[in-house]
Amino acid sequence: MTEMTDGVLHTLFRTEQGGHEQVVLCQDRATGLKAVIAIHSTALGPALGGTRFHAYASDEEAVLDALNLSRGMSYKNALAGLDLGGGKAVIIGDPDLIKTEELLLAYGRFVESLGGRYVTACDVGTYVADMDIVARETRWATGRSPENGGAGDSSVLTAFGVFQGMRASAQHLWGDPTLRGRKVAVAGVGKVGHYLVEHLLEDGAEVVITDVREESVRRIVNKHPGKVTAVVDTDALIRVEGLDIYAPCALGGALNDETVPALTAAIVCGAANNQLAHPGIEKDLSDRGILYAPDYVVNAGGVIQVADELRGFDFDRCKAKASEIFDTTLAIFARAKADGIPPAAAADRIAEQRMADARAARVVWPSRGPF
Repeated sequence: MTEMTDGVLHTLFRTEQGGHEQVVLCQDRATGLKAVIAIHSTALGPALGGTRFHAYASDEEAVLDALNLSRGMSYKNALAGLDLGGGKAVIIGDPDLIKTEELLLAYGRFVESLGGRYVTACDVGTYVADMDIVARETRWATGRSPENGGAGDSSVLTAFGVFQGMRASAQHLWGDPTLRGRKVAVAGVGKVGHYLVEHLLEDGAEVVITDVREESVRRIVNKHPGKVTAVVDTDALIRVEGLDIYAPCALGGALNDETVPALTAAIVCGAANNQLAHPGIEKDLSDRGILYAPDYVVNAGGVIQVADELRGFDFDRCKAKASEIFDTTLAIFARAKADGIPPAAAADRIAEQRMADARAARVVWPSRGPF
């Protein structure tokens, strides 16, 4: 950054952010790159997490997002059963305006400078083609194209994992792991959401959608005439009559003080990261009798896929691993019931225990070398 403001410093050292091991502020004047790489934990292994490219309102907002997202990745990787820690990066700026090959190469050099402590991948605003470019400057880029030794689009298994989480939620609440005849609302039908819609339709669900991009909605509706209904915005979507499941699949903070009281769905299960706008929302959901499938549990299919690149990608192996999200989700609901706490708190406890056990065993992740 050109200048470290007091606000950014305060954000970096806020104890409620979870005690990050390392935060790197990156700037390359020649290309206009401004980025934040946050490493939350390497207790289980190198910190794996995607790179988000977004037009943040301020440097402080970008740092806060990187801190929150990287912490979530530690928990996600732990509950996915991966021997990987949690990290995340954000590139500041509108990708439609400033993303260039030179900027991505500069970013790759910063990733490489961390020597494998952070392994990057795609996220909002970055794609497989971008990771191919980043990988020209670093060994630590996953989510690359098959032509460049990668697994390709991780959205495929992200959506599959969310679908498994929905099936587990249906099993827990209604005693049957199917969405047939259920009305499901999907907020955001972009990279992940449109794959999720396909799974839902195949399983016999009634689907209602919305997205800030009209072309994304139009594509889905035109592909499935008479099978998918579109509404104007998320505010209308959460109030759809007779809704069984609400699936937030866009940016975070979808569950907040305004949306939770208005929800008509019995289950919330979606692909978006950091759906709970602030602590306490998970209790509000429970108090209303709404079953919440923790986001970082059900959306782990993508990280399972990109992590597999570290050992030589095999899609069938990844899909089998992502299928375990069904059992993990059920285990979290069982733990929540046994402990008398919301599912989000139960998931946190399980993930924190795994990380604590690794630290107690003094596990230090080894240098794996280039992959």
